[in-house]
Amino acid sequence: MAASLMGDAGWDCVGLTLKLFDGGSRCCSLEDVNDARAVADRLGMPHYVLNYTERFSRDVIGRFIAGYERGETPNPCIDCNRYIKWKGLLERLGQLGFDCLASGHYARTGQSGGRRLLKKGRDLQKDQSYVLYGLSQEELARTRFPLGDLTKAQVREIAAGRGFINAKKDESQDICFVPDGDYGSFMERYTGRSYPPGDILGLDGAVLGRHRGQLRYTIGQRRGLGVAGNVPLYVAAKDPAANTLTLGPGSSLYSRSLTARDLNLIACDSLEGPLRVAVKTRYLQREQQATAVQTGEDSLRVDFDEPQRAVTAGQAVVLYDGDTVIGGGTLATAF
Repeated sequence: MAASLMGDAGWDCVGLTLKLFDGGSRCCSLEDVNDARAVADRLGMPHYVLNYTERFSRDVIGRFIAGYERGETPNPCIDCNRYIKWKGLLERLGQLGFDCLASGHYARTGQSGGRRLLKKGRDLQKDQSYVLYGLSQEELARTRFPLGDLTKAQVREIAAGRGFINAKKDESQDICFVPDGDYGSFMERYTGRSYPPGDILGLDGAVLGRHRGQLRYTIGQRRGLGVAGNVPLYVAAKDPAANTLTLGPGSSLYSRSLTARDLNLIACDSLEGPLRVAVKTRYLQREQQATAVQTGEDSLRVDFDEPQRAVTAGQAVVLYDGDTVIGGGTLATAF
């Protein structure tokens, strides 16, 4: 649909499919490549498959595994957008003489003065601006989001009307290179390393049981802990150095503040003093009101109006002003 709408607007388009992973990824399957080629044929445009497996292994899977080994819960889709689909691909497109990159993400771009802006898609149920906060000014200038003003239902309806074979294709909700959702087993197979069991502790330090390798757990998790208590218990903390999990009641999961690293600002060069913002710390989370302060060239502190549940290191912290993305970073600590 992105290519079809770009064609309607008078652009000459070329379709690109990225081969990213050899281990059974849904997004790199032969079926998906054939679907993309069939649509490209219908639109009368060339279609190419680009091999990005080495770069994907380094910049996405490598970062994903390193994050889990630090006790974090990373979001590899953000790294894929930032380092593969934009940074890597735009480098290639520049060499080939293309003017811009068109994507089917549900987001929009804008401009204020001489500054490029990233905005939410009109369909707020499908808005993907959260996973695009890492784009630079140069990348936004060379990006088009043809679906940004449409709803998902409208896109499917138009696609069906144009005879696209993937008009009713199911959405993928899983991480593409771990389709079964078993992150721990994937990382053991991929690295050849074992992630041993360790102690599960209570807030008082008492040993409550044993975990199966802390990569298999995330902050706020309740199921699969193998520990019974008088009240429901959740993963409240992870200590990679000691190889322990700490459990606590639901009340122990709340934080009023966080710090973030790897800051990328889009709407401005820097935050001048404390700024009132709306914040998301997870893709599907509702925005929360907060005050943000830039604490360094690359760092940020956010203080929430109300305590937030299961604020998790490794996830993205994205700041909004209405429908405009101010910027974001990687969540480092919560307290």
